[in-house]
Amino acid sequence: MEHPILLSVCAFLMMLIGLTWCGYRLYYRPGRFLKQLGSPVITDERGRFVVADQTAPETPSGLVTLLQNLGSKIPTSETDTASIKNMLIMAGFRSEHSLSVFYGVRLIGAGVMLALCLMMSGSLPNNNPMMNVVMIVFGVAVGWVFPKMLLEKKVKRRQDTLRLALPDALDLLVVSVEAGLGLDMAMQHVARELQVTHPQLSEELMLVTLEMRAGKRRADALKNLSERTGEAELRKLVAILVQSDRFGTSMGESLRTHSDFMRNRRRQEAEERAAKVGVKLVFPIFFFILPSMLIVAAGPGLLQIFTNLFPMMRQIH
Repeated sequence: MEHPILLSVCAFLMMLIGLTWCGYRLYYRPGRFLKQLGSPVITDERGRFVVADQTAPETPSGLVTLLQNLGSKIPTSETDTASIKNMLIMAGFRSEHSLSVFYGVRLIGAGVMLALCLMMSGSLPNNNPMMNVVMIVFGVAVGWVFPKMLLEKKVKRRQDTLRLALPDALDLLVVSVEAGLGLDMAMQHVARELQVTHPQLSEELMLVTLEMRAGKRRADALKNLSERTGEAELRKLVAILVQSDRFGTSMGESLRTHSDFMRNRRRQEAEERAAKVGVKLVFPIFFFILPSMLIVAAGPGLLQIFTNLFPMMRQIH
């Protein structure tokens, strides 16, 4: 054992990953499915159905408090802070302490990578000092940048979720507007109906209705929706709603036209992905399937050649 500490750290990380995966499969994932089913329903003394109250405030854990305290002590620039805060809002983290927690995560990641690089620096060949410095700097940079990459991936995933939920919301909006509801009441009704199936979009629409109730203009509340999500399809929908409200055109007809456009576009995207499948399968077929077929098809013949033909050729010489 040349590096028992490094082996111990690797074993600990493997065990941590295994326990995290088991906890996700056994506890977190079933709990997320139960959350999608809605709040538990109970009955009162008169036998009427009452939805359980789940509005109790959540107290932050000790780890979150530690990350918040660490992140608040990191000096940052205003440009970087504004960019990170905008990304956190797009990812769905709207707490006032989310920025400090994120910087705390980056600091912990950089510290962990620094410790790993220091432990691994002794195993480099010839013990080159310059190589050790480069590896330490690179490891700290990776630990600092990796949380931002995860945040960008989270933003992209949430935008995809909002985009996929938008056609259902548009259909409900069209039905509600054509039934005689105003746009404000229609958005509130759609947000309430989508609370279980599409909670992210329901939350965004509910925030729009709350801003309009607080006295903000409808156009400003809708523009805040597009800036808060950063999704291109929502930006187009907001532009259509704002223009229809400004020029007095039919809201239901505009929404129906945009809904048909979105469905046609999704159909075209599906056809485009289906057309790319043949090209994407070339490399797996060439590197994995074709060698196996050649071994099965030509293997017996090649064995016969090696067994019979080569001894005959040796006898000729």
